[in-house]
Amino acid sequence: MDGTVLAGLSQQMATYSSLDVIANNLANMSTAGFKRDVNVFEQYLAAPSQRGGAKNLTLVWNAGTARDLTPGTIETTGASYDLGINGKGYFVVQTADGPRYTRNGHFSLDAQGRLVTAAGDPLQGEGGDIAITSEDGNVHIAGDGVVTGLKGQLGKVQLVQFDDEGAMTKQGANLYDTTQQPQPATGATLVQGAIEGSNVEPVSEMSHMLEVMRAYQTMTSLMQSHEDLKRQAMDKLATQPT
Repeated sequence: MDGTVLAGLSQQMATYSSLDVIANNLANMSTAGFKRDVNVFEQYLAAPSQRGGAKNLTLVWNAGTARDLTPGTIETTGASYDLGINGKGYFVVQTADGPRYTRNGHFSLDAQGRLVTAAGDPLQGEGGDIAITSEDGNVHIAGDGVVTGLKGQLGKVQLVQFDDEGAMTKQGANLYDTTQQPQPATGATLVQGAIEGSNVEPVSEMSHMLEVMRAYQTMTSLMQSHEDLKRQAMDKLATQPT
């Protein structure tokens, strides 16, 4: 295949991937605790033997995505069981597939009185599920995670951290998994009646989307111009006397 076409296709695939990532970021700009993704691209030198060409060709290689770990703004909700994390750390929730980790602090009580996520997965305290009954009255959750009611301490919210947050894998529903050993979060505090918002900045993402779309359109035009030149050259050669 023509080297110019190969280079153009690699650029188009890169921009298409970027649009996917940006669209996902925008779709989650209102998701509590969501961390935006960014594409990571590298130049790739394709040798002639790899593509059947006569000389080396520089292509764009999509190396995957990286997670922007910048914290979101702590937003006051007034809901008693909403919790925002100030600092590094993750809530631990028990799912059907085992423990998972999240910064989405939107919790509520299920029929059993347990603090759970929107999907019904129970929030884990240092001793397991945290249960609250009507007899506990107005529950207070301190900055260190201690949960107290009228009858005293009901549990303590478990906050953990990891050596490499970027290596944690997304599991859907704003949950993460990792093979790393969780460690107690140090320096993190909880804010009751608030949640951490997404770190997606809509204006910035939209501007980036426009830039990517222009780059895609520009490359499409260049590839079309290249094909037109080749066609014109072939037409002229066909009219030359033998």
